Amino acid sequence: MPVTLHPVDRTAWEEDAQAQLDLARIYADAPSERLPVPVDAFIQGHLSDGHRFLCARFNERLIGAVAQRDDGEAWWLSHFCVRKPTRRRGVGTRLLTLVGQAAQAERRALRAELSQLQLADQVLLTRLGYRLLQHSGFYELLMVEGGQ
Repeated sequence: MPVTLHPVDRTAWEEDAQAQLDLARIYADAPSERLPVPVDAFIQGHLSDGHRFLCARFNERLIGAVAQRDDGEAWWLSHFCVRKPTRRRGVGTRLLTLVGQAAQAERRALRAELSQLQLADQVLLTRLGYRLLQHSGFYELLMVEGGQ
């Protein structure tokens, strides 16, 4: 499955009706504990705050996403979700691998707040070769030698 990384910021969102539809579909599939607010309010709020989504794109459709904010030192990741029809096909793995490569190219650390990284996410990240270094209130995702 040739999945590519596709960033969606406010400008891309406003100009791309398909991205609007796809992001809404992705987060409509999110379990309620991952997204406690209405989907449209979450997406609009994140983009209005100047942040973006890093998305998995396949056949011109967005099929997975992670909310990302950049503080100049690190990329903070939250709200990771893959569409139900494409789960268990490696989309999440590919998305997080691409996000890690992009962060490395931008010389940014990857971080996630403790409250945003569920057990399933921790297992996936560990499998991908990340070591979760726990700080006060957040994890730093460090690539282990020999990881992807």
